[in-house]
Amino acid sequence: MSDILKIGKYEFNSRLIVGSGKYDSFQTTKDATLASGSELITVAIRRVNITNPNEENLLDYFKDTNVQLLPNSAGCFTAQEAITTFRLMREATGIDLIKLEVIGDADKTLYPDVIDTIKACEVLKKDGFTIMAYTNDDPIIAKRLEDAGADAIMPLAAPIGSGLGIQNRYNIAFIKDAVKVPVIVDAGVGCASDAAIAMELGAEAVLTNTAIAQAKDPLKMAEAMKHAVIAGRMGYKAGRIPKKPYATASSPVDGLIQF
Repeated sequence: MSDILKIGKYEFNSRLIVGSGKYDSFQTTKDATLASGSELITVAIRRVNITNPNEENLLDYFKDTNVQLLPNSAGCFTAQEAITTFRLMREATGIDLIKLEVIGDADKTLYPDVIDTIKACEVLKKDGFTIMAYTNDDPIIAKRLEDAGADAIMPLAAPIGSGLGIQNRYNIAFIKDAVKVPVIVDAGVGCASDAAIAMELGAEAVLTNTAIAQAKDPLKMAEAMKHAVIAGRMGYKAGRIPKKPYATASSPVDGLIQF
């Protein structure tokens, strides 16, 4: 039975999104992405070449695959920088599905500037972009981003690249309750179990980069993430049992043989 991830006008079979940073080569990036089963890979368009045909180009490595590039605005620190970056990118590539991120603290946490993110989201939506918005784990901001036109909300689990896993599970649940668009847990995933937990909490998808790219064996970790996301999604849809403070016998006591 199909379980399609819908983001605006786009549809994907995989609920795992991967990144393209921190790999040792574009070839390893491709191999790990294919091993993950992902159909969407983020690209920092201010840092990775996808437009200059005279230089090694990440687009060339994915031409023969079903993997779609998701340009992001990493390295942008104001709404206007992000807006200009995406407008120029779309002119060069025709891509209109984007990951919007405006960084507020570049030195330590890489936390987003949520005010400028909302401003950029409003403008880019009017421009016709399909927007996946990176934000903190605040349900109020998540709702404001949805109102500004975001097609998916991407709350951080922990600081980018930290590998700490989900630090506030309740806030992810609060965001799920606050918005109707997909919630995609982004940043801070360190291992496969982190991805499974995110999906069990009800997230529609997970984005991870560093956990795969910096693993001792990126291809094995990519495959582990693939299965973790599938298992977490299935577990969420199956419905977990309620937690209880006391034991409950798994075998019935009715008809127990008496001695």
